[in-house]
Amino acid sequence: MSDSALYAQALPAGPIDPDAPLTLLGGMTPAAFMRDIWHRKPMLIRQAVPGIVPPVSREALFELADRDDVESRLVSYFRNRWKLEHGPFAEDNLPSRKTGKWTLLVQGVNLHNQAAADLMSQFRFVPDARLDDVMISYATDGGGVGPHFDSYDVFLLQVSGRRRWRVSSQTRLDLIPDMPLKILSDFSTEEEWVLEPGDMLYLPPQYAHDGTAEGECMTASIGFRAPPYRELAGHFLAWLSETVEGNEGLDGRYADAGEAATPTPAQIPAHMARAVTERLQALKWNAGMVSEFLGTYLSEPKASVQFEEVGEITLKQYAKLAKAHGVVLAPGSVALYDRAGFYLNGEAYEPPPALAKWLRRLADHRQLTAEEVNACAALPDLMDTFHDWAMEGWLQFSPARV
Repeated sequence: MSDSALYAQALPAGPIDPDAPLTLLGGMTPAAFMRDIWHRKPMLIRQAVPGIVPPVSREALFELADRDDVESRLVSYFRNRWKLEHGPFAEDNLPSRKTGKWTLLVQGVNLHNQAAADLMSQFRFVPDARLDDVMISYATDGGGVGPHFDSYDVFLLQVSGRRRWRVSSQTRLDLIPDMPLKILSDFSTEEEWVLEPGDMLYLPPQYAHDGTAEGECMTASIGFRAPPYRELAGHFLAWLSETVEGNEGLDGRYADAGEAATPTPAQIPAHMARAVTERLQALKWNAGMVSEFLGTYLSEPKASVQFEEVGEITLKQYAKLAKAHGVVLAPGSVALYDRAGFYLNGEAYEPPPALAKWLRRLADHRQLTAEEVNACAALPDLMDTFHDWAMEGWLQFSPARV
């Protein structure tokens, strides 16, 4: 049995009151920010995180960049030429820190570092279905990735050093052709700021920006998912295909009794197209099915997420410990719900109302206290389900008391 896998490192933060002013948002309430700023216009917030301590040190970030299970990129601009490389990177293979104009970007730091996970939890006034990850970039003097735009909302939090940001509301977003990076061919600065540690810049999608390090610096980018509709459509149709087996409207086979002999054998019979069209109309969907698809699709962990293996523990042992400590969702677990279902790491569940109440609380708070576990432990299937999730590494006990 692995204690490190069974027990969480720390308790997660709970939901955020939409009507409580946040220093993170410059004193705005989350409700006001989402209504007036989100997806609409940029916002500079001085000292959004006063006295900020970098979630990871430079050395720890370099160690993450050297791992196979962590996505990392190296962007450099030497001799008037942009270069993009993909990790992993051994520290010895990175350019010298004395060399300017290079940037190391590490994705998903929140999955490997508790402080980064805690940072991301401060943005849960946006639905979890939209939260993506915390990327942390380290840059030497003059480092950046060039003027560009993102297809999603982003908060750019300066965690150490200084970075100059130039932004533009320009609508022309043509890219320089034949480049390893998506760099704008034309960029006209409208506003410009230098961010100090603790300062943060929010940018909506499609907003042109260019960040340049002034000396060594580290920046945390809290990004949000914005799947293209074509991507969603493709995945939805794949999901829908899994419902075919139980669809009685698709029973039987194509038949063509009475089909006439043909002098044009390569021609597809018109009757075949009509018959198949009629049967395929059985493939119908509604808002509930779309919501279920979104629950499974959006709760699917990233391919790089690896849950820790847990040694064998009996259901009886597990129940005793869960009641004593409470339970916490593992850092890589994604839990969502809608009116009818509960979704965890790509799996869909249809819990009865009494159980759904507690699973929704688990998803919103990312934990159930010992008192809450004891209050719902007698519900049918709850403890068996929790035990199964724990064996998968999806659910942990609250941190052990020392």
